[in-house]
Amino acid sequence: MRNFTLFTLALALVVILLGAFTRLTDAGLGCPDWPGCYGYLVVPQEHQHAIAEARFPERPVEMAKAWAEMVHRYVAGTLGLCILALALMAWRRPAAPKGLPWLLVGLVVFQAALGMWTVTLNLLPLVVMGHLIGGFSILALLFLLWLRQSPQRGPLPNGTKPLGTLAVVATGVLLVQIMLGGWTSANYASLACTELPVCEGDWASRLDPEAAFHPLPPPAKSYEFGVLDYPARMTIHVSHRIWALITALVLLLLALRLWTQGLRREALAVTGVLMLQLMLGIANVVASLPLPVAVAHNGVAALLLLSLVAVNYRLWQRSRYE
Repeated sequence: MRNFTLFTLALALVVILLGAFTRLTDAGLGCPDWPGCYGYLVVPQEHQHAIAEARFPERPVEMAKAWAEMVHRYVAGTLGLCILALALMAWRRPAAPKGLPWLLVGLVVFQAALGMWTVTLNLLPLVVMGHLIGGFSILALLFLLWLRQSPQRGPLPNGTKPLGTLAVVATGVLLVQIMLGGWTSANYASLACTELPVCEGDWASRLDPEAAFHPLPPPAKSYEFGVLDYPARMTIHVSHRIWALITALVLLLLALRLWTQGLRREALAVTGVLMLQLMLGIANVVASLPLPVAVAHNGVAALLLLSLVAVNYRLWQRSRYE
């Protein structure tokens, strides 16, 4: 079961990367219906395009986008089946964790609903961000499940107990940053600022937080490519940058405390992944969001979250319970 959990964890990371690729290639509506594609179970073939476009005249068939969307759905569906299999395996094994696998099953069902609403509500930003957070939550809980099945490590060094609170705070700060990243992407604000370290022009006088962070944007037939004006998008982008700095400082403080308390492997993991993520973020701005870098930025954010899950588990580790 531990090996299968690890496989499912890797598959969840693949789903996150595929989701990022789908969003960044503007393929979120590559299939305008759900769960099929233009009324077919698979991407319509060339001889079916006329029928498909008659069903959805506002969305001409784009094969590359349709395949990106459907591959994401296929792999996500496979992940859901794997998580269900994990829950059934745990149910049949007396010593296996019971609550966490079934929590994952419930989360997958809700995540599938978010995937449907992403399409049926035409990329409504709140739903798109929720779909991202759902994927990260599934990944983190699968990693926690794998950790609970792993051999117990030795006792913590003396004096590490106060670090548990700092680790929880650092995880909360990172989660806010991930949500801001999702909000930036969902509102197509990734290129609202093209200079470093601050935004270009008189950005400070144009901030519009009310419009930037209102949960429901102005009504629109579709939210593809965003509907907010430039000041709102710029505000979202700047907020993501500022919170990235706060996140980096908090995580570096945690890493320093871990190092001084003898948890050097954990400290190196957090620092290394954090530095990589910062470099990818800078490269996104400097190079105008190149696709491989932007997808990697999502993947490394997931790895950074996993590093903090591991730190929290280590610091708060107790005897296994059901």
